[in-house]
Amino acid sequence: MEFFCYHRDRPDSGKLRDELLEDHWSYMDGYAAEMIARGPTLTDDGETATGSVHILDLPDPATARAFAFDEPNYQAGVYRDVLLRRWRNLLGRTMWDFPGGRTGGNRYLVLGLGSGEAVDLVVPRDRDELIAYGPLLSDDGATWLGTAVLLRAPDPDTARAVLTQDQYADIEVHDWYFGGRS
Repeated sequence: MEFFCYHRDRPDSGKLRDELLEDHWSYMDGYAAEMIARGPTLTDDGETATGSVHILDLPDPATARAFAFDEPNYQAGVYRDVLLRRWRNLLGRTMWDFPGGRTGGNRYLVLGLGSGEAVDLVVPRDRDELIAYGPLLSDDGATWLGTAVLLRAPDPDTARAVLTQDQYADIEVHDWYFGGRS
């Protein structure tokens, strides 16, 4: 089962986040084999973390919850909230398989949150800039709750346009960077 986890930082938690960086990375190293994608979201200037994205293949929802809530930054109070949802990897690859590599261009997390009839269940034709793409689902995988995308795009508006605009209650776009040890 694949899961999308987005920890959002509390305001002014950067110093604590920095102090816990090695603890965070060591914790994530324990999930290296399960990791599909990971990395921080940052302010527009790229200077301040605003959150942390992790997409993993885990055995069940209980293991996913343990991953999200046992994470050192969460335990220490760096994060203000957690979005944890089942996810389906429609690209069938990890971020490390992205042909565009780790660097070059602007990268974004696009979250479309919704309910009702599912949309954007087919990978867009222009998939060359997609790093990760798939629906957000309920714990049992039966109900569509939105779509999560990691992609390279020239600007936030182009990134936002990957989703069908009028079919979501809200679409968020965040600057995102490949995470992990270099």
